[in-house]
Amino acid sequence: MICFPNAKINLGLHVLSKRADGYHNIETVFYPVDNLCDALEIVPAEGGTTTFSQTGISVDGNPDDNLVMKAYRLLKEDYALPEIAVYLRKQIPLGAGLGGGSSDAAFMIKLLNDFAGLNLSTEQMEKYAGRIGADCPFFIQNKPVFAEGTGNVFSPAAISLQDYRLVVVKPSVSVSTKEAYAQVKPCLPAVPLKDIIDLPLKEWKNRLVNDFEDGVFALYPEIAEIKQRMYAEGAVYASMTGSGSAVFGIFEML
Repeated sequence: MICFPNAKINLGLHVLSKRADGYHNIETVFYPVDNLCDALEIVPAEGGTTTFSQTGISVDGNPDDNLVMKAYRLLKEDYALPEIAVYLRKQIPLGAGLGGGSSDAAFMIKLLNDFAGLNLSTEQMEKYAGRIGADCPFFIQNKPVFAEGTGNVFSPAAISLQDYRLVVVKPSVSVSTKEAYAQVKPCLPAVPLKDIIDLPLKEWKNRLVNDFEDGVFALYPEIAEIKQRMYAEGAVYASMTGSGSAVFGIFEML
């Protein structure tokens, strides 16, 4: 069985407060990017032992630490999963704020649910995904949502960019989430994100903001330059996504 875990972008991102558990309360809109995907395949293991192979963009570290394998081990704690061969081809850039690793993990949960006939509900799959990462549950339903809490409390967001052209640029630099949070000062926004996102898209510029931008742009001016170039090329709206480093621009169709 094969699936294609897709990326996401953040439409606005406010860092509201730091929590007692060390995480942060945020508000943002997660929006799926269907045409930027990894490829994830699982088949029965020929040698009787689960294996993992990864191609495409290089991922440093121990393969066993890949979120795809964490998802497998998490479900295996509760279910008699078969031994499988896992093949992951990375196309979504790392350290970009595009959620590639989280998407891989969430899609692995959905893939295993079908492959092993687990009959897990959407809510059950979201709970497993939430144990892997804050934004993992979003990719279970994979629809635009307004996200609160640590990015794991969802409500519907009636937003569609299907009439626009979306351009995503990943610079050579990458930004770690820890590094981005070190540069931001949590605060309550003057206008809630829900009110801003309801405005016409043409009014988002200078209103719909990503709180990570100022700190990240100071460290990596080349990321700010990409955003400026987006507007110079006619973007209706442009922003860094998540904690960076990718920048997206929304353009009207020609």
